[in-house]
Amino acid sequence: MTLWIVLLLLLAVLSPLVWLVPSKGQRGRMELRLEARRMGLAMQLSRQDWPHWLAQEPPHSCAQYHRPRLRGREAWCYWQNEPGIWLNQWREPCEDEAVLAHLAGLPKDVYKVEASSQMIALYWGERGTVDDLQRIAATLKALA
Repeated sequence: MTLWIVLLLLLAVLSPLVWLVPSKGQRGRMELRLEARRMGLAMQLSRQDWPHWLAQEPPHSCAQYHRPRLRGREAWCYWQNEPGIWLNQWREPCEDEAVLAHLAGLPKDVYKVEASSQMIALYWGERGTVDDLQRIAATLKALA
């Protein structure tokens, strides 16, 4: 009887430690982020105010993968309204064939790609694999 009481008390003390173990999804995102760092991409969680007209509401806090960009290049920003449909802030489709060719190969859970004079950033839902990450890294490198 004493052994059972000791075991129950021990389980009661150790059970909160199970909450500290990352879930399968969290481990997958951590592995993707480490691989992105190895590829030379920087990553941060970024809060975004998304346009009201997007077909699917992205999460408010989203993973932003970015890299430096050559100076003197044009700034632009496109949202993926539906898979393969890239629109600017006025809901006009992307007409730049060079940019559109790179954006076409991105996963369907990439919500936004924006280029400023200093960096290029991509907002991703991180539901993909390392292959998706490699496509993202190649796209950011090509558009930088």
